[in-house]
Amino acid sequence: MAILCSLSNDGATRYNDLKRKMGSISNTMLAKSLKELEEDGLVKRTEYMEVPIRVEYEITDAVRSLIPILTELALWGSKLNPA
Repeated sequence: MAILCSLSNDGATRYNDLKRKMGSISNTMLAKSLKELEEDGLVKRTEYMEVPIRVEYEITDAVRSLIPILTELALWGSKLNPA
């Protein structure tokens, strides 16, 4: 969820930028998570043939349609457990 929310807020993001935003996640876990999200059709990976090669990740339309639902769930949760 954190990856999807970050990509939703920031748009297309390079791997290292995403890793910085995720905090203490390992390279292995981030790479695995991104690959699974891509296989599930939730994240789009775009590779640009530059030197060095640039790779960006962004959410798909399926996730864009899910964002309002997640926002409502977050609001509902904050009402149940105000911090």
